[in-house]
Amino acid sequence: MKAWEAKVKKTHAVAKRQASHIFGSAHVTNVEDDEEDEVHAVGEVYHAERYLSNGDYYTGHWSENFPHGFGKYWWTDGCMYVGDWYHGKTMGKGTFSWPSGANYQGEFKSGYMDGEGIYTGPNGDTYKGVWVMNLKHGYGVKEYTNGDVYDGEWCRGLQEGNGKYQWNQGNFYEGEWRNGTMSGKGKLIWSNGNTFEGFWEDNIPKGHGTFTWADGSFYEGNWSNDPNEQSGMYNPSTNVGDEHDDWCQDQVYEVDLQDCIICPLEKVPIMPSQKKLAVWRSSKANNRDGSVRPPRRRSVDGRLDASVDAEFHRMQMLDDTERILRARDDASLLSSSPGSSPYEANPFVIPKVVKKQGETICKGHKNYELMLNLQLGIRHSVGRPGPAPSLDLKPSAFNPKEKVWTRFPPDGSKYTPPHQSCDFKWKDYCPLVFRTLRMLFKVDAAEYMLSICGDNALRELSSPGKSGSFFYLTYDDRYMIKTIKKTEVKVILRMLSSYFNHFRHYENTLLTKFFGLHCVRLVGAAQRKVRFIIMGNLFCTNYTIHRRFDLKGSSLGRLTDKPESEIEATTILKDLDLKFFFRLPKTWIQEFRRQIDKDCDFLEQERIMDYSLLVGLHFREPSNLTPVDDDSVDESTSKPEMDKLPSDPAGLGINMQARIERMERAVETELLGEPTGECHDVVMYFGIIDILQDYDITKKIEHAYKSMHYDPTSISAVDPRQYAKRFHDFILKVFKEDE
Repeated sequence: MKAWEAKVKKTHAVAKRQASHIFGSAHVTNVEDDEEDEVHAVGEVYHAERYLSNGDYYTGHWSENFPHGFGKYWWTDGCMYVGDWYHGKTMGKGTFSWPSGANYQGEFKSGYMDGEGIYTGPNGDTYKGVWVMNLKHGYGVKEYTNGDVYDGEWCRGLQEGNGKYQWNQGNFYEGEWRNGTMSGKGKLIWSNGNTFEGFWEDNIPKGHGTFTWADGSFYEGNWSNDPNEQSGMYNPSTNVGDEHDDWCQDQVYEVDLQDCIICPLEKVPIMPSQKKLAVWRSSKANNRDGSVRPPRRRSVDGRLDASVDAEFHRMQMLDDTERILRARDDASLLSSSPGSSPYEANPFVIPKVVKKQGETICKGHKNYELMLNLQLGIRHSVGRPGPAPSLDLKPSAFNPKEKVWTRFPPDGSKYTPPHQSCDFKWKDYCPLVFRTLRMLFKVDAAEYMLSICGDNALRELSSPGKSGSFFYLTYDDRYMIKTIKKTEVKVILRMLSSYFNHFRHYENTLLTKFFGLHCVRLVGAAQRKVRFIIMGNLFCTNYTIHRRFDLKGSSLGRLTDKPESEIEATTILKDLDLKFFFRLPKTWIQEFRRQIDKDCDFLEQERIMDYSLLVGLHFREPSNLTPVDDDSVDESTSKPEMDKLPSDPAGLGINMQARIERMERAVETELLGEPTGECHDVVMYFGIIDILQDYDITKKIEHAYKSMHYDPTSISAVDPRQYAKRFHDFILKVFKEDE
């Protein structure tokens, strides 16, 4: 014991010498004697010096067991913060330095570099401007060590908006930027007097533009690095002969632009908001009622390690996406806490198997009668005799007025059986078209009725979607029934003919399959109408779907509002939750790209937007990479999540053997990151869903409002043409060929 005490005293002495060397000759309080005996009033601010249990050191103003006022905090890895604190949070002006020599001097908010500040990188690069939550956001000037300078607007860590980039040899570009590249309308002037003014894309001329020589000659036309897309006209000045006759656009791409390379941005290994603050506690630190406070720890932004603390729920930052990213940063750093998730550290950890989704609708459920009405109506519609459907339908079959009303009195009628539900009316929209679609989709009528109308009840998902719709699953998971609005009924009836022809021409289309469109209207005082659409369930498989993603290609609000510890296999994750690329076999990737082209063209022509690609992943375990013969497995030793071979054959978006590759984002709010080479075998299911939202007045107003507050390219509500292009480009970047 004495040897141990001596070692502790020696450690404290070393820590004091280190602190004295770092912070200068400051008075060192005897923590073991003075601090334990000194009692301070609640809320009192006083000077203190703390040697923390993990080796960190703090000196400065202190209040109620946390830094409060001006102080210095030194971490054992060499990072240091000197500046203002507010109840354990870095708040106000301060300086944060890294052991690499990099430092930031400026404003902080809740642990983040936020406000005006100057960052100097380890290589000497400097940025002076506005920051928002560790990201360059607003106006700023970036000076590179090679002499290049960017002066302009930034958004979420990248050059975005209008800006000027000056190269060290005298060339400069002035114009529009997107995602850190020269994109949009801009002008580049070379030091020799030549200029190009026109449209740019990804740092090269793309589209209409004019190249002008210093002698006054100019070339105007369509620019592209693809020679097949190049066109234009050369106009020599009066003082020039045939000097430029041998010139072509390729010279600009291959020679002139080689001296106009944009310097890459620095990568910060760890942000100030990610530094954990190990809080010192006195043994006499009591609550106001006299009870002893339990020891707690905070991250550098002051948030408690315990999820029950109210401070965690009072976060108010710029928007939901940034707030959630903050919470996840802290949750991932505190991985030793009991509730933390291993998924953040390793996205290939297979989640626990969960029970089936939804609540079974039994007698007494508020929607029990509605389910009975639906089942009675489906049985009547599908079982009603009619002519054999033909794929060559007459235009009249697609008429929106083509519908059949049937009344279902409880005592029955000439056409309907008696039942135990209330009196209601049933409407079939375009019944012949949907009967033909079911034939096209190779759906057996008897099995269809058995799935929806059999003895087994439907299951209602626990909560309605964002649109307010309710979802119901059949007992065998084959079909999903969704309640829809009247406007959505109008959309599907309007596009039904095109939708039908699209499925006839493209067998591998990824669009949602619709099997029926119906309406239930209650008879009597209520007169309530409920409209249903019956769809195929994309995840009807014997495989457990471990991860689900809803991908749109936009970033605003595209982060799941859940801490990592609450994310389950049934949680629908979004674009900014995605941590990997999807790698499809060469036999499928070309077909996938062609089909995405066709499907996006169809949706654009029908003025549809706000759709997404729903992706489901089953993580294959190394021991289960080959199908398992159930007869050869001992049921007493087999695992419940063991892979089983689904009955459905493989196809585009169905039971596809593929791989995923982990990505790392340089900026947390970027949609895409860099591949890491770390891969895992998966089985994939995917398809395009939510294809009934047209660009109506509501979406136009939403677009106008959000465009005033956010980057217009980051919001979901945009024109169908822009939406299709953004969705198409994003999906093709996320899905890659497995080489």
